[in-house]
Amino acid sequence: MKKWTVAMSAAAMLALSACNNGSDVVVETKAGNITKDELYNEMKERFGKDVLRDLVHEKVLSKKFKVTDKEIDKEIENLKEMYGVQYDLAVQQNGEEAIRNMVKLDLLRQKAAMEDIKVSDEELKKYYNEYKPKVKASHILVDDEKTAKEIKAKLEKGEDFAKLAKEYSKDTGSAQNGGDLGWFGPGKMVEEFEKAAYALKVGEVSDPVKTQFGYHIIKVTDKEEKKSFDEMKEEMEYEVKKSKLDASKVQSKLDKLMKEANVDIKDKSLKDALKSE
Repeated sequence: MKKWTVAMSAAAMLALSACNNGSDVVVETKAGNITKDELYNEMKERFGKDVLRDLVHEKVLSKKFKVTDKEIDKEIENLKEMYGVQYDLAVQQNGEEAIRNMVKLDLLRQKAAMEDIKVSDEELKKYYNEYKPKVKASHILVDDEKTAKEIKAKLEKGEDFAKLAKEYSKDTGSAQNGGDLGWFGPGKMVEEFEKAAYALKVGEVSDPVKTQFGYHIIKVTDKEEKKSFDEMKEEMEYEVKKSKLDASKVQSKLDKLMKEANVDIKDKSLKDALKSE
């Protein structure tokens, strides 16, 4: 959340600093007025170092590394999966453009840090052999095994899965959509659910599967085809490099690139903005 706040503050500070007359009144009250200078200085005091650091990083990194809209879109989809409702709230509060800017900057930093990371053929082969494509599934979740078996029997007699999900499933979110859970990959579901889903063929329905949430009847509705090694090579290299990243490696690379760019901060109050915490 802090990142999104900083992204919004950066946009606001740029807009304010672009104004020629800092004495212009932003707010009028009986107790006195608030000028653009006062607002800018307050924002600088609260967020100045974070905002300046982000602006400098983007300026320097964008000269050498490129981030496409497609890459931003993919990362935003990951954020939606990870944060759910929190992501929607962040969009409402800050606007989608601010979040896209934050994602772009994160990806620039990531690409910079990955530049020096090497990946071996053995690592790629291991990743490929262990890789599981995404599956799309629906489920009906109930509290007890007896009810789950009754639902399975109804399905075997030809009753509609979506209709039964709406009638029986206690997972109200998916029940409204006929039990549809959408696409997911490894690690997104609890172990028992994932194992059962990946064992099913498209169109197959599981026996009752017990998890910490209750008993599931699972139906796989689609599966991604696993691409060839060559088709996946670029994607695999990216993912393996990403798995090797840590905060210290990223910061070390950023420090090096900022030094090479001869960054000279003129405002004394922001002099430490690029220093590692």
